Parts: sequence; structure tokens; C-alpha cells
Amino acid sequence: MSTDRVVLVTGGNRGIGRAIAERFVAAGYSKVAVTARSGEGPAGTLTVRADVTDAASVDAAFTEVEKEFGPVEVLVANAGITKDTLLLRMSEDDFDSVVSTNLGGSFRVVKRASKGMLRARWGRVILISSVVGLYGSAGQINYSSSKSGMVGFARSLTRELGARGITANVVAPGFIETDMTAELPAETQAEYKKSIPAGRFAQPDEVAGVVAWLASDDAAYISGAVIPVDGGLGMGH
Repeated sequence: MSTDRVVLVTGGNRGIGRAIAERFVAAGYSKVAVTARSGEGPAGTLTVRADVTDAASVDAAFTEVEKEFGPVEVLVANAGITKDTLLLRMSEDDFDSVVSTNLGGSFRVVKRASKGMLRARWGRVILISSVVGLYGSAGQINYSSSKSGMVGFARSLTRELGARGITANVVAPGFIETDMTAELPAETQAEYKKSIPAGRFAQPDEVAGVVAWLASDDAAYISGAVIPVDGGLGMGH
């Protein structure tokens, strides 16, 4: 595995994004950058400020990474938000802001990264989706739509850039042990775990391991795939 590749993880200051950045550092990658709107990435990473809803902000972040490390070769599009509410209560902004951040943000960072990947004739694009992208979830029409959109995005990108040594894949996590799930009442957590064949939530590092593998030479012939990391929750979706 070539660990001198330049890696960029969006939203890498907390949760799954942070675990992914930590995993690359632990695997020996020395050029790992994360974008964050606030806070810092883990030790051993370069943190750059970026708002993925703004193309100029994305461009400035990439320029900073390129100056420090060179062109981004492994891009993990992880930055995302939720604004959960039922359809009839969902405002235009609730819908638009989630889609613009989650799906639009992926578009902006992938477009910017693809220039360097095309020149190098090598690249790994990994989009962090969600089990609800294909499984669905009441109260998450905006989030679910933004996450399922990543599947069409990765597959179209594969058809466009697949002959240039660039792969594009989707990782779809289920329930992950994070600060957010830790705040759920115990009975709610137990209810969720009942619907997961594995009977537990995942550790963030279990998602990170799949991402690191997709970035490696072992996964060079995998593109346009959706890899669930959900303990069997979304089987067949």
C-alpha cells in the first residue's frame, strides 16, 4: 500500500470523518489533510477551513493542501448535516441546505479534486453515504435523498473517469457509536439494536477500515460499488 498518497477527508474534525483521518495516519500515511468549519483534525493531520457549500471556499482549501502536500489523490467526501423533520413540516431551507451540503458538497470537492487526479491518471474518490440512503427513514427525506444521490454520482463518475485510473465508491454506514448516538435514551438504543442483525452499533473505526481499504491498491478494480457497514441492517437495499 502506497502511504505517500495525499489524502483529504472533509468534515474530519469529529465523528466518522475524524476516525477515517486517524486510520490513515495510523496506517503510515504522512500527508493527511482534513477540512473543518471549526475545531481541529486529529494529530498528524493538516486542518484547513472549508465550507463545502461554497465553491470558492473549497478551492481555497484545496490550494492550501496542494501547497503543503501536492495534489489530492485520495478524497473522502464525508462532510454532512441533518435537519430531520416529517415531510409536511419540512421547510424549503430544511431540504435545500441538507442537499446542498451533503450532495452538493460532494460535487464541489470531487470536481476540484478531479483535476489533479486526471493529470496523475490515478485517484480514489470515496463518498460517505448512509444506510438510510437506500433503506429510507421517516423524518429524513432531505438527508436520505442527499445520501442516495451519492450512488448515482459515484456510478456516473466511474463511467466518466474509470479509464483514467480513478475509482469512485460509496460507503454506507448504519448506526455508529458516536456522541450523537450516545445521547439517545437507553430504550431507544435498545430498540434500534433489535433491528440490526449484528445486535450492536458499529465503532467509527470499522467504517474507517473499509475506507482505508478502498483507498489502497487492493481495491484498484472496484468502482461504482456501494459497501454497507451496517451490521446487516439494510440488506438487499
